[in-house]
Amino acid sequence: MTFPVVGMVGGGQLARMTHEAGIPLGLKFKLLSDTAQDSAAQVVADVVVGDYRDLETLRAFAQGCDVITFDHEHVPLAHLRALEADGVTVRPSPDALAHAQDKGVMRERLTALGVPCPRHRIVTSPADVTAFAAEGLAAGSEPESDGYPVVLKTVRGGYDGKGVWVVRSEADAAEPFKAGVPVLAEEKVDFARELAANVVRSPHGQAVAYPVVESQQVNGVCDTVIAPAPDLSEELSGEAQELALRIAKELDVVGHLAVELFETRDGRILVNELAMRPHNSGHWSQDGSITSQFANHVRAVLDLPLGDPRPRAPWTVMCNVLGGDYPDMYAAYLHCMARDPQLKIHMYGKDVKPGRKVGHVNTYGDDLDDVLERARHAAGYLRGTITE
Repeated sequence: MTFPVVGMVGGGQLARMTHEAGIPLGLKFKLLSDTAQDSAAQVVADVVVGDYRDLETLRAFAQGCDVITFDHEHVPLAHLRALEADGVTVRPSPDALAHAQDKGVMRERLTALGVPCPRHRIVTSPADVTAFAAEGLAAGSEPESDGYPVVLKTVRGGYDGKGVWVVRSEADAAEPFKAGVPVLAEEKVDFARELAANVVRSPHGQAVAYPVVESQQVNGVCDTVIAPAPDLSEELSGEAQELALRIAKELDVVGHLAVELFETRDGRILVNELAMRPHNSGHWSQDGSITSQFANHVRAVLDLPLGDPRPRAPWTVMCNVLGGDYPDMYAAYLHCMARDPQLKIHMYGKDVKPGRKVGHVNTYGDDLDDVLERARHAAGYLRGTITE
């Protein structure tokens, strides 16, 4: 029996963990990585080192692959369409991926579909930002209010707080335009918390939805994910799952889709971002659900029946391990594992640099306060911010 070959473009931790999920199924992975030292390149047997922005490199890589999928959303769409014209199966397709690559395209399409989003507009100058801010002034605002602050985003390439600015004046708004790429202005939503709805969809239309989670950010970077989101009403949870499933269907997404959401203080949800790949908000599912986001992404791109996304325990918490001034994380294993035998540690094989995601921990159990404390203690001890 010949098992299929999954071609993964991008050598980061998402590729590493997706490869791990395919091992029990006997699947073969081929990796296109920027360097031989990248996270996934350290563990995948068949690695091609090359530039994903070069079409001929992609064409050569695709030979022998049954499907091409992604660790990131940055591959030029024209290259992916060329691969499709060559007869290569690409999942998600370039038509779907366009909505994760370009925030302007995403906002335009979601608005046309009637999906609730923050007020937004493409802006071309700091003066245009001021005009956008003024348009949002609510009736009854203080006379001195000018509509600021405003959130500005480069339409392409931003992640983990990069390419995103909260500006409070026209003078502040100059920086985002220096890159010479289109800029999206959005209202600064007064949200109660951030949520994420993760779904997976296969080519034949089967789809599954994971529990809606709460995602807590620190300095624009995901720090903690709680599954399921505490105190989220059944009605709003169902609305978020249905919305994510509808977006996946309307955009014809194949594979994993993360829909990042704002829960507003008046009980609504607004779509913030989309990601068409396994996502940080779904890392909890490695240990907390019957079938992880990584395993279901693999199943989806191969058009296999999808696995059960239900949680194994009432609560699961994921905390990212960020690099700090304590590079010897392995030395911390003794304490962390002895203190919490149920702790699950996932490290990415990356050099430790301040603020860099180098791993994550998962904890689970019946008591949320206990599960939260265990995860935060382990992540802090691994980073070196907790010493006892």
